[in-house]
Amino acid sequence: MDGRDWNLFLIPYEQAVEELKVKFKTLRGELKTREAYAPIEFVTGRVKRISSILDKAKRLDVPMDKIETGIEDIAGIRIMCQFVEDIHRVADSIRSRKDLKLVYEKDYITNFKDSGYRSYHMIVEYPVQTALGLKKVLAEVQIRTLAMNFWATIEHSLNYKYKESLPDDVRIRLRKAAEAAFQLDTEMSSIRQEILESQRDFEEKSNIVSKVLSDIQDLYFYNRVREAAQFQLRFNELWEKEDIFELKQLSQDIQRATLRAKKSSRS
Repeated sequence: MDGRDWNLFLIPYEQAVEELKVKFKTLRGELKTREAYAPIEFVTGRVKRISSILDKAKRLDVPMDKIETGIEDIAGIRIMCQFVEDIHRVADSIRSRKDLKLVYEKDYITNFKDSGYRSYHMIVEYPVQTALGLKKVLAEVQIRTLAMNFWATIEHSLNYKYKESLPDDVRIRLRKAAEAAFQLDTEMSSIRQEILESQRDFEEKSNIVSKVLSDIQDLYFYNRVREAAQFQLRFNELWEKEDIFELKQLSQDIQRATLRAKKSSRS
């Protein structure tokens, strides 16, 4: 083993993970704003532990001076999606990015492992600006559904317990569980449109309610107390009825009243 300072060695990888997490979370927010739906459910990231790096280097027979290129997942990003279809959309988005370079891809969804493991892996080269200048590091981006992630998390824990030598009965049960997870993803995909419509309706209603209550507060700010109180009563009635159409109309009425209040305050 060489005498490298591992804390210094891992700094660029830690930076890459933090920056990539921010970028993919920002992408999620932008897509949700533009389309009221984002294929990304949530994003996590981690830097491999030193002991895990050494274990993997030993297992893959990677020399210490080749670790930066021989071990591609020291920096790891995991992107969770609701549907299998979303995985391919996210992968397309990553391929088109100009702030990283795609090295290669591994499709373990179409070509799943014997264990039942399913996921989509993308190895990317990402540039980070360090105190010593620009450094390009490799990172692995895993894209999977929530069901795939649940199964993979359990398998990882069991492999750690049994040191990669799972008993046959555990291996068989895991394979069955992987099939069950795949069937769940298949069922969710079959009703994807209904789920998306329901989520969009919920998002639209939530946005309207937030807008209405915010605009009512603006009226109080402009000292239109009576008008604001009347709008609040109308909102309370419509909220009980869950009438989206009337809530939209109410929102427009409040916006007009707010504009009049603003003009009046300037004169």
